[in-house]
Amino acid sequence: MLMQPTTLRIIGSGGCRTRKAGRKPVNLRLWPSALLTVGLLVSFNAESEGISPSPTGGATILQTYPAKGVVQEINAAAQTVIVKHEAITNYMDAMTMPFKVVEPLVLAKLHPGDEIAFQLHVTPTTSWIDQIVKTGTASAPQSRKPDSYEPVPTISTVSANPLLFYKFTNELGQAVSLKDFHGQALGIMFFYTRCPLPDYCPRLSKNFQEASQKLAAMTNSPVNWHFLSITFDPAIDTPAMLQAYGESYHYDPAHWSFLTGPPDKIAELAKSCGVEYSPDAGAINHNFRTLVVDAAGHLQMVYPITGDLSDDIVGQMLKAAAVKPETSKP
Repeated sequence: MLMQPTTLRIIGSGGCRTRKAGRKPVNLRLWPSALLTVGLLVSFNAESEGISPSPTGGATILQTYPAKGVVQEINAAAQTVIVKHEAITNYMDAMTMPFKVVEPLVLAKLHPGDEIAFQLHVTPTTSWIDQIVKTGTASAPQSRKPDSYEPVPTISTVSANPLLFYKFTNELGQAVSLKDFHGQALGIMFFYTRCPLPDYCPRLSKNFQEASQKLAAMTNSPVNWHFLSITFDPAIDTPAMLQAYGESYHYDPAHWSFLTGPPDKIAELAKSCGVEYSPDAGAINHNFRTLVVDAAGHLQMVYPITGDLSDDIVGQMLKAAAVKPETSKP
């Protein structure tokens, strides 16, 4: 059982003020479904002083966590920096996580192999790191070569995609294959339950939660649709864990399933969907891919981003459900 940080900051138009808060137990097995979209801001000062940029909008409670890590990669085009960080007390295990940067000059001051100390700030709707201080230099990590991905498997080409018949395990402990959903529009995304940052896996799950609720509430809406959330952390994400996670998002198992399976099969499926991740112990760095497959089994849409996509997903799922399924050849 971990403890909440003792400092809360209130941010509003009048600036930032700090007050002490009581220590409250936190169970990391409870997922922050209330956490929504994140904007990650980074501040870097060569003289070891940082200025915390305030998020726009109204007043909000801010939780602050000190952290340390080693810079792994910098992507100026995507404005992100990947940090292999140590365990962050009271918040998350040691992992390798990408943090978004909105200030290009910050990226120019960071290099792979930099050992840094920084502050992680998290609110219900945003998070960022700042006060970055270089504390040393480690061996620069080897740069990765981008993988090439095959198109997502489709029902219409089952003979070339035996993975469609492979039986994964859902959150209810039942054997499930992608072929079982022939004739249904599918929304597919990859995630892991331990991910704590609001605009990463929790945001992807929130998209499916909101989209499924909107589809279910529509008058005369189609019923041939289903969402699949596939974990790439099977050692932790057992069926029982996935079911509890789904319940935290008020999921309906008739239209939303959580799948796990052997690491090699998950890796094979993830690669076919264009998902890149590093399943090293304690470090899961991954990109974002939410896919919509139509009722005929053809890839219709790919979202390579996070953020609030629920309304757009609803539109795509309605379009995908209206496609006439192809009949299986004998």
